[in-house]
Amino acid sequence: MEQRKYILIAVMISSFITPFLASSINVAIPAMAVDFQVEPTQLSWVVTAFLLGAACVLIPFGRLGDILGRRKLFRIGIFCVLLTTAGAGMAPDARILVLLRFLQGISIAMIFSTSAAVLVAAYPLSERGKVMGYTSAAVYSGLSLGPFLGGIITQCLGWRMIFFLTAMVLLVNWFFSGKIKGEWYGEKGACLDQGGCILYMLGTLAVLGGLSAYGAKSYAPWMLGIGALLTVLFLLRQVRAESPILDVSLFRNVVFAMSNLASFLHYSSTFSISFLLSLYLQLVRGLDEVTAGSILLLQPVMMAVLSPAAGTLSDKFQPRIVASIGMGITAAGISLLSLLQMDTPFLFVGGALVVVGVGFALFSSPNGNAIMSSVEPKQLGIASSIMAFTRIFGQAMSMTIVTLLLRAYVLEEMGAGYTESLSHGIQGIFHLLVIICCIGTGISLMRGRNQ
Repeated sequence: MEQRKYILIAVMISSFITPFLASSINVAIPAMAVDFQVEPTQLSWVVTAFLLGAACVLIPFGRLGDILGRRKLFRIGIFCVLLTTAGAGMAPDARILVLLRFLQGISIAMIFSTSAAVLVAAYPLSERGKVMGYTSAAVYSGLSLGPFLGGIITQCLGWRMIFFLTAMVLLVNWFFSGKIKGEWYGEKGACLDQGGCILYMLGTLAVLGGLSAYGAKSYAPWMLGIGALLTVLFLLRQVRAESPILDVSLFRNVVFAMSNLASFLHYSSTFSISFLLSLYLQLVRGLDEVTAGSILLLQPVMMAVLSPAAGTLSDKFQPRIVASIGMGITAAGISLLSLLQMDTPFLFVGGALVVVGVGFALFSSPNGNAIMSSVEPKQLGIASSIMAFTRIFGQAMSMTIVTLLLRAYVLEEMGAGYTESLSHGIQGIFHLLVIICCIGTGISLMRGRNQ
């Protein structure tokens, strides 16, 4: 019983730190732009690079955790995130910061690919929804405190202190995670398909890099084509490999496949909300970091408060029902955000964020419960990695949509008409995100029952 508590606490702290970094950095982007003397919209790469780094190694790390031990890789991940986070706080320019965020993403992938597997392996099936609800609450607490504390830290101490203070918390968690005893394996001592790892990493980087640069760089379509080809070669290799890093047969499981697709679409439609609203509240409406962060606080607070109850509901009722209702509510909230104008009352903005938060809470932990409860115990490691990958890929897709459309809408230089074009761009992006979320709701309903 004590081991379960140590595992739950260690996973919850790690689950808190990652979204805290993401959401607090969103609020600090205008201040970073001033320090580095670049346009704020160009710093979307600070977010995108992190997602690229995490996505390109998630599946290999999931398999590596099965072979070397999930607890071991989990602890290594915490230590590497600590180093890259401290380094990001000392970045001398925007390019170095983007590079360190990429390395930070690679490091956090070690945590993403193992934490859910360690947690689920330690708890019985009847309690999975509940403990995943607790970890979801930790995630959303990080999202909640990120904008608020990030705004205060940026305004009072400077944006670099966000990274330094986070590194201190990571140091505490690294020592604390050492209290976890024992180890969990999927297939101890098996071979790692190194050729498959290379194909996966190069294919993922090419696809996501091509999407991020699409419309701005002439080579982007070529990157997408090469990435698609490498991905096909990777999948063909996995079908034939004796010890694949990705068990393709998992996707014959309709519940598993459709739940992951729903997750991808959900994160594609929601991840960029805080980034867009940070730009809207500060650049269009002229709010300071603390006030903007306080408004952004509303969505993740609802997510943190409701997630444990949503996870418990998914232990009692079919997860697809709870998750689908949640995704429908999320779509309604994004629809409200698509109505934002340059003079929209802040009370309306806050109300829309509350609706999104309620929907997100009802979707996330029940959907995770559906995914992890649809596989065999030996498949928990790769299932955890795939679940994290669809989330990261969805987040990257969300930021790609933002980067591409803002580039089309917004003037290159700050000046006359900038705030108006930025406002129109944000509104147009929210219209597209509503459509994606509605499609995801339909996919969620089609997934079938967990046995």
